[in-house]
Amino acid sequence: MNADLERVISLQQLDSTAHDAARRLAEEPEREKAFEERLDGARNALTSAKTRLADNQTARREIEKDVAVQQGRLSKFRDQLMEVKTNREYQTMQHEIETAKKEVTALEERVLERMIEADELTAAVKQAESALAAEQKGVDADRRAMNTEHAELKKALERIAAERGALVAALDRHVLEIFELVAQRRNGVAVAEARDGVCAICHVRLRPQVFNTIRRNVEIIQCDSCQRIMYFVPKTTGGMPEGASQPA
Repeated sequence: MNADLERVISLQQLDSTAHDAARRLAEEPEREKAFEERLDGARNALTSAKTRLADNQTARREIEKDVAVQQGRLSKFRDQLMEVKTNREYQTMQHEIETAKKEVTALEERVLERMIEADELTAAVKQAESALAAEQKGVDADRRAMNTEHAELKKALERIAAERGALVAALDRHVLEIFELVAQRRNGVAVAEARDGVCAICHVRLRPQVFNTIRRNVEIIQCDSCQRIMYFVPKTTGGMPEGASQPA
């Protein structure tokens, strides 16, 4: 293979790897934001569960106050019952006592309902606490993984920069100018494989004589459509390059 062609292929691989690494590093703020959103969701769920439980307890205390008021009325009516002098007063007081009893019973049922609900809400709080703890553990693990990846990507970029410098130094100036110009115009991709007579990136069919020349990988040839530098990867048959002879 032409030495400069081989170099631009390697240069493209380095640039693509560097681009992916830089993109991954640039995504870190969004990834961190996503981590916080996960935690906020779990925290909000816990806060909501605790609020519902607190509301339940407040409502229960208010009902218990009403129970105490009705029980006080009931006690008062019973005391007054001992002092009535006529049958009419007795019946009236009995009616008041029965009404107060019913009110107390209804209120006590509401207290019981709140107690049953409180058990469910307490369980919901515990579940939300467990969910938050699990989410925190998961986020911590993801952050550690991101930090490890960050260090690895930084090292990779340093290595790529050194390797790229060596390739650029060895590359023909004119070929380098072509590579950089096309890369600038084609989203960083200046090299493309010629496959089955077609540019594998822009998918435009190559002229037969051009494709045959590209197949030899001995010249710097650009795609007539996208201007990318073309190269050919020989197909293999039984693990051997196309056209290779079988051993005797």
